[in-house]
Amino acid sequence: MKYTEKPLSKNLSEKRKTTAGSIGALGEEAAVKTLRKYGYRIVERNFKTKMGEIDIIAKDGEYTCFVEVKLRKRNDFGTPADAIDHAKRRRIINTATLYAKMKNIYDTPMRFDAVLINADTVDGRLENVSIEVVKDAFRL
Repeated sequence: MKYTEKPLSKNLSEKRKTTAGSIGALGEEAAVKTLRKYGYRIVERNFKTKMGEIDIIAKDGEYTCFVEVKLRKRNDFGTPADAIDHAKRRRIINTATLYAKMKNIYDTPMRFDAVLINADTVDGRLENVSIEVVKDAFRL
């Protein structure tokens, strides 16, 4: 699924310096907005353990989805999808397994999705935002 709009540039319209954290938070907000448009129900955000973090946990129909959000301002060092490497996938899987044990959700199918965001940086603003939701981005 591909969804394109400019949700991030609205939030950065005033002249202020953007940091990686603020850009990441805006990316997660855009991801939540997009997932909701596709019918996902957000269950939890930023679930953290010593093993790792899951950006968004959501329900999509019968599936419990563990969603990784990746935003890239430039693709000089790879695309957003490239940033979800083997080590990152392993941490997400281990964290999701722990989450499932903690919440006793063995009776529901699980899926690992990704929200990939590309945007240009112009004068401290994000413009030309493109968002892609990838269902079943990787597997156990």
